[in-house]
Amino acid sequence: MTVRDAVRTAWEAGPGRALHAAGWRSANPRVGNLGSVTAVSQLPPRTRLACRLGLLAAWASRRLGRHGGMIGGRVALAADPDALARLAAGRSIALVSGTNGKSTTTTLLATALGGAVDAVATNIGGANMPDGLVSALLERPTAPRAVLEVDEPYLPRVLMACRPAVVVLLNLTRDQLDRVGETRQLAERIRQALDDRPDAVVVANVEDPLVVWAAQRARRQVWVAAGTGWTGDSTQCPACGGVLVRDTGTWSCSCGLRRPTPDWELHGEQVRVPDGRRARLVLGLPGRMNASNAVHALAAADAMGMPWPDALPLLSDVRQVHGRYRTVAVGGHRVRMLLAKNPAGWQEMLDLLAGSRGGLVLALNAREADGRDPSWIWDVPVEALATRTLVAAGERAADVSVRLTYAGLPHVVAPDPVAGVQALPDGPVDLVADYTAFRGAAHQLRRAPDVR
Repeated sequence: MTVRDAVRTAWEAGPGRALHAAGWRSANPRVGNLGSVTAVSQLPPRTRLACRLGLLAAWASRRLGRHGGMIGGRVALAADPDALARLAAGRSIALVSGTNGKSTTTTLLATALGGAVDAVATNIGGANMPDGLVSALLERPTAPRAVLEVDEPYLPRVLMACRPAVVVLLNLTRDQLDRVGETRQLAERIRQALDDRPDAVVVANVEDPLVVWAAQRARRQVWVAAGTGWTGDSTQCPACGGVLVRDTGTWSCSCGLRRPTPDWELHGEQVRVPDGRRARLVLGLPGRMNASNAVHALAAADAMGMPWPDALPLLSDVRQVHGRYRTVAVGGHRVRMLLAKNPAGWQEMLDLLAGSRGGLVLALNAREADGRDPSWIWDVPVEALATRTLVAAGERAADVSVRLTYAGLPHVVAPDPVAGVQALPDGPVDLVADYTAFRGAAHQLRRAPDVR
């Protein structure tokens, strides 16, 4: 048997049985909605082959019990480096990026645009590098819209590959400095990339000077004011290096860079829309930071042609984001699953945790996806947690323990987050973890019953 015959046999034994010879149409829900023959026939032959190989890889990954979220895109890009640009062509695309909040904002925006049906391709699972974007587009190749979460260092590259209708810029703060680099350098790269995409509407956070400076290169900006609790990465002007002056909800520099007048503004549970009207923001997600994410999503949906009065009631349908904010029963514990992965994210988390009682597990890893250097925990004001019963957990539990010890907070140490939950007395528990620690805990608790 030749290699070609072997490949054909493997293909026909797997998902190929469900695909048309000239297209991607599939009756197999595990392969996904693979679109119409007409859509596929418009792609170059190399891209069609790359996509078939990617779908086969994703199918095989799932058959082996793995998620398969990125492998399909990785294989497709290896076969055709232009696969992202070609799969994105002709769609109305929103790119959502920033250090914190992009997964939640992506989920909210996709929901507002009809993401529960095949009208929207999205990567709400968090695979936010180019291979993950390709996988999302492969799954729904005929969806006219796409909402794609983009890892902020990759945003300039993705901007070059796609022609987005909307770019949502949430914030730029210190996170994984070993991989991402300094925030001003990142803002400058995004600013330069926007120079080459003057047709994109940028929905930008007026509270972050780095975001404002980057967004100014776009032809059209939609400015959103939703408050911020973290200013530690924006003490210097990104334009001139001078000291920023802050005064009662505004900021400015002597060089002329200043907080823009917002088009959308959050006031408690009310959002002021561009025509001056106010509407009540009802969400299924907790915390001020999620209200901020929701206003950005609402502004982006409106910019993409979904009128905000139609989009607004849909936002309350989102109650968890890839396991975040889920509450599960573990023995006698009612465990709320939360993610915080840098000082800015923890600042918002402390606001959410204020007034809560019971146990609190702080889980920290330092793998590649988290950033190898966990010293950022010294910028987190853990002293605010003095009323909680604390557990340090994760692969870097010792680092958390030292930080808590210097804060004078009694605690115990557990080898992993779930063991940390079990070390606490029965009752409510908040489990706050960074990226890979959260992912591991979510996997361990995937079969735990949900509770309200």
